[in-house]
Amino acid sequence: MFTYLFVIFLLAMVMTKLWLAARQIRHVVAHRAAVPERFAGTITLTDHQRAADYTVARTRLGMAEIFAQAVLLVALTLLGGLNLLHIGITEWLGEGYVAQIALIGAVLLISGLVDLPFTYVRQFVIEQRFGFNRMSIGLFIVDLIKGTAIGVVLGLPLLFVVLWLMERAGPMWWLYTWVVWVAFNLFVQFIFPHVIAPMFNKFEPLTDVSLAQRIEGLMQRCGFAARGLFVMDGSKRSAHGNAYFSGFGRAKRIVFFDTLIERLSPEEIEAVLAHELGHFKRRHITKRLAVAFALSLAFLALLGWLAGRTWFYTELGVLPSMTGSNNALALVLFFLVLPVFGFFASPLSSLTSRKHEFEADAFAASQTQASDLVNALVKLYQDNASTLTPDPVYTAFYYSHPPASQRIDRLLGHA
Repeated sequence: MFTYLFVIFLLAMVMTKLWLAARQIRHVVAHRAAVPERFAGTITLTDHQRAADYTVARTRLGMAEIFAQAVLLVALTLLGGLNLLHIGITEWLGEGYVAQIALIGAVLLISGLVDLPFTYVRQFVIEQRFGFNRMSIGLFIVDLIKGTAIGVVLGLPLLFVVLWLMERAGPMWWLYTWVVWVAFNLFVQFIFPHVIAPMFNKFEPLTDVSLAQRIEGLMQRCGFAARGLFVMDGSKRSAHGNAYFSGFGRAKRIVFFDTLIERLSPEEIEAVLAHELGHFKRRHITKRLAVAFALSLAFLALLGWLAGRTWFYTELGVLPSMTGSNNALALVLFFLVLPVFGFFASPLSSLTSRKHEFEADAFAASQTQASDLVNALVKLYQDNASTLTPDPVYTAFYYSHPPASQRIDRLLGHA
């Protein structure tokens, strides 16, 4: 029975994703010939068509990726790929923690190898064609090695602790695992600005005195304390621009991409930062963390129940061990199939995110000139080749930020 349910949800997910992508392509192409009236004075037809072509190229690649990931999922589950891996690794390494970690590592490696060609095409074909890529093949490989190393250093201890708790902590292992998971995430967020991020980028103090004074004045008005203002060399990988803050308490850092500093005026940069501070003042980050942690607790509780059901394994193409541990199998299967059953909740998450963006925009408009944020948004949409005419249904499913026209109408009081 569960097999049929899984197949139905998988087919529904894949067909819906492909349908949404097709809608997005048709909608963007249909509006490619003319700049929307609201942007006619600021966005050229050439830039508008470039954004349309960029969106179509990325969406088409995404369609191929959807198909490849679905094939991999079926191969690992219903076609017995995971079962073969489990048998082979168990015969080689036995049934201890090393074998369980090796099984999870093998699945992650296979998934990574399937994703790698799409990552390469996205970076070195599409981003290159539209003038965004500034990354060399060498830097791409170095980033890949660094990312893998960080994943191993941080992930292996966490994985061992989780498997140990599943084995030794009794029926409530999932609750103890959740506590460990929350602590792990907070730890990673704490070390990210000072340990992880500098492994990939250089961070220099903001040297523009007048801009720094403007930003410090904004922070004082907003009651926001930060340890420093930094400029990141984002241009060595991409022409896209952004700004963000990270860290906890007074150790928070504000970071600007160098591409953002080069493109926007001081007033526009202040408005963009005011938007980011709006997320802080409206406690969006805290709310998102709370929701994420609550969902992770629910998912782990569900996993705790499923892990003891033989049908959970057999109905997904795996024969569980009758003598050894099935904890690694339970983890892999659960996180393979969870996205299939959770996909149709995507619009709710996207809706919440867009609501937060509107609130952050409103906060920025209360602290700076709304027109400065509007001008900044137009430049960012133009520079990032973001389509001005996304499909409304596609937007409802996927967009974490409202479309440009909606944001600008709100800021100018037209909505």
